[in-house]
Amino acid sequence: MLSDVNGGEVERLASTILRTLGDRKIFVVGAGRSGLVAKAFAMRLMHLGFSVHVVGETITPRMDPGDLLIAISGSGESLYPLTLARQAKKLGGILAVITSYPESTLGKMADVRVVIKGRVLPAAQADYDSRQIMGLHEPLTPLGTLFEISTLVFCDALISELASRLGKTEEDLARRHATLE
Repeated sequence: MLSDVNGGEVERLASTILRTLGDRKIFVVGAGRSGLVAKAFAMRLMHLGFSVHVVGETITPRMDPGDLLIAISGSGESLYPLTLARQAKKLGGILAVITSYPESTLGKMADVRVVIKGRVLPAAQADYDSRQIMGLHEPLTPLGTLFEISTLVFCDALISELASRLGKTEEDLARRHATLE
């Protein structure tokens, strides 16, 4: 799935994230399992020294103009990330979206967008034998699993790239890792 990710999109996201260093904040949001991926990404961004916050947590600060919201939504239509994206845009925030659907509402709103393909269901061929002959098989990954796993791997790879650009080592990241566990 990740071999189809557009390198230009990745570069724009990496550059946008790097521009937040200093006085800008990063906010992350996703619904359901995409929200868990967003939280994992936020943790790694924090390890790199970014000012990053998970939307909805009680200690999340205000968004100011120029701050970055990263919304993760396979469909690009999930209500919670969509509502927050609209609010972020009203506040003058920058919107980065990771989605499977670039023509979705979130995809179209994005200032920066990375498309990661997710589950593709077989066409309307309901007949099992016809699907087998045509090579159309039911996916083995339920619901959004393929998007979520691919996005988690993508985000960790992006962290590695950002760490390299910032000259950070694994030891640097470990110094910011939680000790109250």
